[in-house]
Amino acid sequence: MKLGFWIALALTAATGQAQLRVVTWNISNYNGSRMPAIRTAVYGQFEGRSMAPDIVITQEFLSQAAVNDFRTALNTATGSPGDWQAAPFINGPDTDSAFFYRSSKVAFLGVEVVATGSSASDNQPRNTYRYDIRLIDYASDGARLYCYATHMKAGNTTTDQQRRLVEAERIRADAQTLPTGSHFLLGGDLNVPNSNQAAFQTLIANTANNTGRFFDPINTLGNWNNQMAMRFVHTQDPWANMDDRFDFILLSSNLIDGNGFDYLGNPAYPYSTTTWNDANHSYRAWGNDGESFGAGIRTTGNTMVGPAIAQAIKDAATTNGHLPVFLDLRVPPKVDSDEVLDFGVVFKGANPLRTLMVWNSGNVGLWTANGIAALNYDLVASSGFVAPSGSFSDAAGGGANSHIVRMQTGSLGVKTGTVTIRSNAPDEPDRIVTVMGRVDPSGDVDGNRCVDDSDLAAVLAAFGQTGQGIDEDVNEDGTVDDLDLAIVLTNFGWGC
Repeated sequence: MKLGFWIALALTAATGQAQLRVVTWNISNYNGSRMPAIRTAVYGQFEGRSMAPDIVITQEFLSQAAVNDFRTALNTATGSPGDWQAAPFINGPDTDSAFFYRSSKVAFLGVEVVATGSSASDNQPRNTYRYDIRLIDYASDGARLYCYATHMKAGNTTTDQQRRLVEAERIRADAQTLPTGSHFLLGGDLNVPNSNQAAFQTLIANTANNTGRFFDPINTLGNWNNQMAMRFVHTQDPWANMDDRFDFILLSSNLIDGNGFDYLGNPAYPYSTTTWNDANHSYRAWGNDGESFGAGIRTTGNTMVGPAIAQAIKDAATTNGHLPVFLDLRVPPKVDSDEVLDFGVVFKGANPLRTLMVWNSGNVGLWTANGIAALNYDLVASSGFVAPSGSFSDAAGGGANSHIVRMQTGSLGVKTGTVTIRSNAPDEPDRIVTVMGRVDPSGDVDGNRCVDDSDLAAVLAAFGQTGQGIDEDVNEDGTVDDLDLAIVLTNFGWGC
């Protein structure tokens, strides 16, 4: 796709969020409270910007009470829609992930424990979870999203790295078992200082089986630790030392292919090294304006979130905490069209045309026009009908596309068929439009599209002949007779 298209999408995400916004946040040893800070960090406004998510994947929760407090903070913040729900909390070893979602945007389908952690030196320390959701106003698995939540082992000893690798292998193995074409993502604190570590490579590597492969949507690989050039993607520590990219959202390949349910941004471009406000990406380390490398995030003068939100992020994270990271996903299109094209009764040799209207019926009230992917489609007509060839596209919230469909009239009788709209709309990838009509004899024997004296003379001259394929046998019953003469007389003057 053209760069301008990607930039327009990313700018939309930055200024008028109504698509699906996903956040991951290690909120640091959270057992409840910190509610004013959470409210401001999530729903505070600065220069028209707010985190305002739809899904929040969190780490380091200690209890069900903590889940309850966090959900209450989300629902009671100024500007909150008040529709936040929490997935069932599973109290595993060490701290745990928790999952929050807006019930007006997504339907929660269930949670799976992908892998169980323990204190054993050859195992991951915490459980890995997968939360399954489906977008509201959609019915198919094409609008389903599998969200992995992880908090990998910290530290850089050989044992630490091996324990991270074990978890990464389990996550990728589980992703490889998902149904073909599944959309999935990973949100969490990976605790990796660079992209060359085995755990990270396991997640993103190109292997013989890539069905469970993850991708960095901002294509910013390398050594993140203590690197000035990476300062805009650092997420830890907002209190004292911003020098690590520990927190990630990684996406499946079909969430970065530029078609349908997809990342709002251009995954071909690495994140900017000169500005936090990268027009190629909706991905943000919330609160990091790039001016605090090697120190805590600045509050006064913070150009991304302003002083109030910056301080709230620090207060919510506490010492040795992390910044929230978010990205935006545009939701899939929906297809609608005329259901029936009726050509009525037409004469043989005529050129009957009907207009087929096709449009993207995505719910702009819920997702906004810019938060819904373009409807991409082609048309396939059954025998006896002709539809335009080529590829077509329609944006949500605009007018419908019109297509001229023709019924072939080289033979007599009732015609029925279909036009199939083959699209990237997951709920109805093959929408069927019924087409019908009837072709009657016109009496235009000589085919000059005018029933006149010459046609009448021809029928009279051939009167009484029998057989197949006689032009003067207007009704094609095998005999040139009174019926053919009557048709010519009845339609005399047609087309002239």
